[in-house]
Amino acid sequence: MNNDHDSSLPEGLDLRALSAFVDGELPPAERAAIEAQLPQQPEAAARVATWRAQKAALVALCGAPQRHERNERSGSVGQSAADEPAFIVVRRPTPWWQRVGLAACWLAAGAGLALALGPLAPRLTGGAWNGLGGQPPSFAERADVAYAVYTPERRHPVEVAASEEEHLIAWLSKRLNRPLSVPSLQEYGYSLVGGRLLPGEAGPAAQFMYENPSGARLTLYITGISRDETAFRLFRDGNRRTFYWVNDRMGYALSGPIAEGKLRSIAIEVCSALGGKPEDWQ
Repeated sequence: MNNDHDSSLPEGLDLRALSAFVDGELPPAERAAIEAQLPQQPEAAARVATWRAQKAALVALCGAPQRHERNERSGSVGQSAADEPAFIVVRRPTPWWQRVGLAACWLAAGAGLALALGPLAPRLTGGAWNGLGGQPPSFAERADVAYAVYTPERRHPVEVAASEEEHLIAWLSKRLNRPLSVPSLQEYGYSLVGGRLLPGEAGPAAQFMYENPSGARLTLYITGISRDETAFRLFRDGNRRTFYWVNDRMGYALSGPIAEGKLRSIAIEVCSALGGKPEDWQ
């Protein structure tokens, strides 16, 4: 973490203290003091959220479960992030000529596969992917990563809980410089858990999380983007699906592991509730 002092943060919330807080290196009294100050310090809270997201993403990419999650399953509590195992993976460098040869082989195989499957792509994806050149925008990929990072969290899935919904909406609206609203998904069996502030591609982003009685979760990701278009597409990553769209220079993405048809219905409902025109995409 960056440990330089930042004079823009209040005393006790400088970068050293925030870094130690995220890494679980503070005594309980100091940690409690910072936790009490964060709700009133949006800049500091945003830094903490960013660092936590980076740390959680690294853990998720390495495939190593966080120690505190294992402790929760075994009934043990009180473990800090400082107890998490640290490790370094050392690999023997691959000769450059092997890397070049392997890359050429994969490029040829990928080109052949793309030519073979290109005409079938609309049928395989229900028309949600537009074949070659259909790479999803970065905000949709960020939404998918944010879903993968935060939905497994049991104790801290959000920064602001649904019990403070009015404060949550006002805070995120101010940070995104755009009046936001949280669509209700009660008719689909999902209740609001809360939300958090995230770093976006060109500014802040908001993530709202929903959960049904069985514990399944959906997330709605919202961020400003530099272009405007009429689009409603599907992005898949493993068993996760993300329907994303753009409206009035805002990018929206609804992510979850549920059936594609049901997620699409919910996404259309959310789009309509947020001022979009899903009828243009039917």
